Amino acid sequence: MADSHSKTSSACVIGAGFGGMALAIRLQSAGIATTVIEGRDKPGGRAYFWEKETDKGIFTFDGGPTVVTDPDCLRELWALSGHDMAKDVELTPVMPFYRLNWPDGTNFDYSNDHDELFAEIAKLNPKDVEGYQRFLEYSAGVYEEGYVKLGTVPFLDFKSMLKAAPALAKKQAYRSVYSMVSKFVENEKLRQALSFHTLLVGGNPMKTSSIYALIHKLEMDGGVWWTKGGTNQLIAGMVRHFERLGGVMRVGDPVVGIDVDGKRAKSVMTQSGFVQTFDAVASNADIMHSYRDLLGKSQRGWSMGRRLKRKSYSPGLFVVHFGLEGNWPGIAHHMILFGPRYKGLLDDIYQHGVLPEDFSIYLHHPSKSDPSMAPPGHSTFYALVPVAHQGKLPVDWDEVGPLLEKRILDEVGKRLVPNIHERIVTKFHYAPSDFSADLNAHLGSAFSLEPVLTQSAYFRGHNRDDVIKNFYLVGAGTHPGAGIPGVVGSAKATAGLMIEDLT
Repeated sequence: MADSHSKTSSACVIGAGFGGMALAIRLQSAGIATTVIEGRDKPGGRAYFWEKETDKGIFTFDGGPTVVTDPDCLRELWALSGHDMAKDVELTPVMPFYRLNWPDGTNFDYSNDHDELFAEIAKLNPKDVEGYQRFLEYSAGVYEEGYVKLGTVPFLDFKSMLKAAPALAKKQAYRSVYSMVSKFVENEKLRQALSFHTLLVGGNPMKTSSIYALIHKLEMDGGVWWTKGGTNQLIAGMVRHFERLGGVMRVGDPVVGIDVDGKRAKSVMTQSGFVQTFDAVASNADIMHSYRDLLGKSQRGWSMGRRLKRKSYSPGLFVVHFGLEGNWPGIAHHMILFGPRYKGLLDDIYQHGVLPEDFSIYLHHPSKSDPSMAPPGHSTFYALVPVAHQGKLPVDWDEVGPLLEKRILDEVGKRLVPNIHERIVTKFHYAPSDFSADLNAHLGSAFSLEPVLTQSAYFRGHNRDDVIKNFYLVGAGTHPGAGIPGVVGSAKATAGLMIEDLT
């Protein structure tokens, strides 16, 4: 611990994604002089955005997460210093949360209006209404154990894992989400509707621990929200608040190395030649990049890089951004267009590493909730499909990308938008190779380490390194994992350790 009479402690946070900004706000609120260093030309990490100017006007495309759940975990970041998030960020509710659609034309509106949800379930299978209610009880139980009790607790030693184990075993955490859902409901479409959420954090519903059923409870209680102006405006609000507290942003200058002296991180170096010493360093960068590259000159960085190489990583994503002529009020803000296969498709992505002919599409239509995302009389969309990461699918995305882009747009056209190609004003795609190049994502993975039980909690990257005692992790590669509430939770766990160590 630092002497209470000594100078203000200083900290560096590498990466201005959600985890990095949430951590920086917590540190700065606690009186630690914090500098955030971001390599890209603007903050956000995966929550990057593009503005595409056309002769029709400007289309705004969010690069990353579109679903905001548990807004209270965000509001807390402002409340720490007596501020109100609403002054910086405008959240609007999204209803339904998602519209799920199958190739046979079945639609299912998923929301937390219980009467409407029960009616939707009854349309698929009346007998499953009672089973769903039991699933909701189960989800509430794992939410309590996995999110409330453990979501912001750092797992630094195996004892902490053993302590949590009995409660998790009681909830059958060793079973997959899909298997647990199947215990409660019979209808296959409903099983898909209640298990697809793990895909939003990089997990295979067939393998990811049933603890992740807590996402259902999280949405039921807190709702699903959209940030006016795009998810990028949530990042912009976080940056504004951080700077208001006196924090320093250094953007457009990637960190290239962390100098280690003995068992302490001493200074941070950037591409431009900027070097600064800090009392503590936290990385919101990709976990493999953090150890293998940034700490690569140290024994710890080298050995952790070798160890991390053996772990399993979540899939990549292929995202088609497009702006259309016309308004499409009949297309919900969030849609899942399921393909003809579920388990087989997941096997292709997670195990076989092939690029299948079919796919499930996550369709985001932000101009439905916020017309300012597109010029008047136009609409903004992105269509996202999970694909195997580059370690399993080492294709040339410059070649494959345009072909997959056309197939995805053809499918959206067939199911929702007649003559889609003639209506497109602007479009571009973002592939796993872009995740690698822009975000240093190992193997182009979109969510870091795969969220399986053997890579969770203590078995994930530790919030504080075991050897370099003033080096910390925040974000998807550490506990509790990916997704906005996950990385904001990791920031709370990591901040607790850093504040204790530095003040």
